Amino acid sequence: MVQNGSLKIFSGSSCPALAETIAMSLSIPVGRVTIRRFMDGEIYVAYEENVRGTDCFLIQSTCNPVNALLMELLIMIDAARRASAKRITAVLPYYGYGRQDRKHRPRVAITAKLVANLLATAGADRVLTVDLHAGQIQGFFDIPLDNLYASSVLIEEFRKLDVEDLTVVSPDLGSVKRARAFARFLGAPLAIIDKRRPRENVAEVMNIIGEVEGRAVLLVDDMIDTAGTMCQAGEALRGAGATDVYVTATHPVLSGEAVERLDRSPFKRVYVTDTIPLVEEKKIEKIAVVGIGHLLAEAIDRIHNETTVSSLFLDFEEY
Repeated sequence: MVQNGSLKIFSGSSCPALAETIAMSLSIPVGRVTIRRFMDGEIYVAYEENVRGTDCFLIQSTCNPVNALLMELLIMIDAARRASAKRITAVLPYYGYGRQDRKHRPRVAITAKLVANLLATAGADRVLTVDLHAGQIQGFFDIPLDNLYASSVLIEEFRKLDVEDLTVVSPDLGSVKRARAFARFLGAPLAIIDKRRPRENVAEVMNIIGEVEGRAVLLVDDMIDTAGTMCQAGEALRGAGATDVYVTATHPVLSGEAVERLDRSPFKRVYVTDTIPLVEEKKIEKIAVVGIGHLLAEAIDRIHNETTVSSLFLDFEEY
């Protein structure tokens, strides 16, 4: 697949299995890099092969522990720059700190912009990510950014169930565009849950806009964090007469008691991707992991060979 032999893939410590899948799709090995931590927590990075003049793609999800993994990525970028890599692309399947994307109250930080600045300052020439929490984050970057959508992969996986009488549901107003894309490609009507959030990580379902009684429903969001919002939405939908309730979410953050909540929830199946790896204790029968390594590999191949990436996500940007 790859025409230019200067392409190299390196993995941070957050998602080595995903990096291996990407490398296999590109028919190249994962590059050799040493990453270790000193006793005081400082991070050491050394590339164990020549990267001078190469096109380096550094794979790292900035998930939990977000601060350590973000710092690790910044050091990887700095080390590659000082080793004279020709171009450095930071590949963040999950973009940590992306939820703080605006000043929703006085005297708060906009960390999505701060992280964008840090990546560029460290020496990244480009960023590749998946399903940013908010589209406006793309404008925070002064370097090129490609925001891929996992929607195509999740939709194809869900289609295998061949669910009849389906309604696609957005759990809040912020996810309407994403849910509309699912509804369009699945040929299903759209419903919206109107909710109020009194404080962070706490949501109160207020009203369901759309027809769900007697129908199977598919809740669509970009991530599941504590699962409180999603489980409340599932209970509200069942209370409104929905039959089977399914969920798709790109990023399985799954903080706190999220897994326990999902296990007790009315959901028949929860589809997530491998942008964030699931540890063994978070692998329950209800959660199905859909791989997106081939999607990232295709984007990396196109970026490396200077061909268009837009065809990978254009259809979903229109909705």
